[in-house]
Amino acid sequence: MIEFGIKDAIDILIVAMLLYYLFKLMKESGAIKIFSGLIAFVVVWVVFRLILDMRLLGAIMDTFMNIGILVIVILFQEEIRRFLIELGSRNRWRFLLNIFQKNDKEQVKPYVMPIVYACMNMAKTKTGALIVVERNTPLDKFANTGEPINADVNTRLIENIFFKNSPLHDGAMIIANNRIVAASCILPVSHNTDIPKSLGLRHRSALGLSQETDAIAIIVSEETGNISVAQNGKFQLALSGKDLEDILAKA
Repeated sequence: MIEFGIKDAIDILIVAMLLYYLFKLMKESGAIKIFSGLIAFVVVWVVFRLILDMRLLGAIMDTFMNIGILVIVILFQEEIRRFLIELGSRNRWRFLLNIFQKNDKEQVKPYVMPIVYACMNMAKTKTGALIVVERNTPLDKFANTGEPINADVNTRLIENIFFKNSPLHDGAMIIANNRIVAASCILPVSHNTDIPKSLGLRHRSALGLSQETDAIAIIVSEETGNISVAQNGKFQLALSGKDLEDILAKA
């Protein structure tokens, strides 16, 4: 008789949560088709090798399985890196910290309102802008592609940087640790074919970064003046100032 207890239920629940998180991570990064292919290969290997006991075909597939870990690391190195960073982040374990910190209040984020005011002002004048707010994943490699600023987050400074005649208006501004770290930074461009054709290079760059990191990318459209946000591989389009404030405050 098979015994099934609380320990087994917890075991199954943890595995289910890990599989769901992996599926979600792969979907956000655009690697879901590769991930699905690997799962299909494992299922085929189980059927032919362990169930049907086909020795020749099973031996060939065993060879691929032996190098499977190395292949997985190569194919999903960015996803594995992001998974480990998020796993070790304070935000991921905040619910546990709150148990031991009774008066754990939300930290005040001084950069929120300057960004919101700047985006609203630039939206009125249809000044194109791309602002990236770092969260858990470090953005040093992207900041190094631009010009270092190292200044407090200030509404007027943001507007001046993205002014059309400014030499730094092209590219992205990166904000980290409540500071403007760099401007005119180069971001990875998303090749997602589902992006509406009406959205330009700024939107593609914002989405590309959000697929590789957990950063929040804010876009002000030069054509329409609309404010949009790219986060976790998804767009939130045509936002109001209040919408943007809520997104940044909850990040």
